[in-house]
Amino acid sequence: MPAPSIRARVRAEMLDEIKAVARRHLATDGANLSLRAVARDMGMVSSALYRYFPSRDDLLTALIVEAYDALGAAVEAADAGADRLDPRGRWQAACRAARDWALARPAEYALLYGSPVPGYAAPADTLGPAMRPPAVLVGIVRDGLAAGRIAAPDPGELPEPLRADLAEIAAALAPGLPEALLARCMAGWTQLFGLISFELFGRIDRTLPHRAEYFAHQTGLMADLIGLPR
Repeated sequence: MPAPSIRARVRAEMLDEIKAVARRHLATDGANLSLRAVARDMGMVSSALYRYFPSRDDLLTALIVEAYDALGAAVEAADAGADRLDPRGRWQAACRAARDWALARPAEYALLYGSPVPGYAAPADTLGPAMRPPAVLVGIVRDGLAAGRIAAPDPGELPEPLRADLAEIAAALAPGLPEALLARCMAGWTQLFGLISFELFGRIDRTLPHRAEYFAHQTGLMADLIGLPR
């Protein structure tokens, strides 16, 4: 494969610089990005910036995709480094990785899981990257089920309309995973990000000073709910 041209390399470097400046604005101003402010910080006119990102939403989408991919890579690496025969250990390693990533990059986490950005509608480009973190949990559970280490819950615990919804999701994302087990996976994943959000946004600062221990305990309770063996 031929090496990228000088022009392509310069463009790639400029895109990276724009996104780096935009991330600094996320940290200080939240998701209310201004292309004019980014251009000003880079010492360029805003019209020049539009050659790289035609709108604020295009820049936000690029940041969101990269953040989801970074989070997904961190969770995947943690899972890959855990004992493959220990579903519970894999789950807790993945949870810790998600928390560590969020604490290290709070502004990007807030962009992904904080309040919706007014006027912004995420395009389909974000769906694949957004699925990387939850796909890890589904993979852990599917492996445990296949190995006989996880038992499928009673399907009767699901209301019929919900079972139909979950059957569609399972068919698309996790073929062969029982709907009741998928429901528990989804409960565990949403509780995980609720935990991280409460910590990151200061909801438990005064009540739970030992936050790492609290996090480990709570993710253990989620593992119990999912049926991951001790």
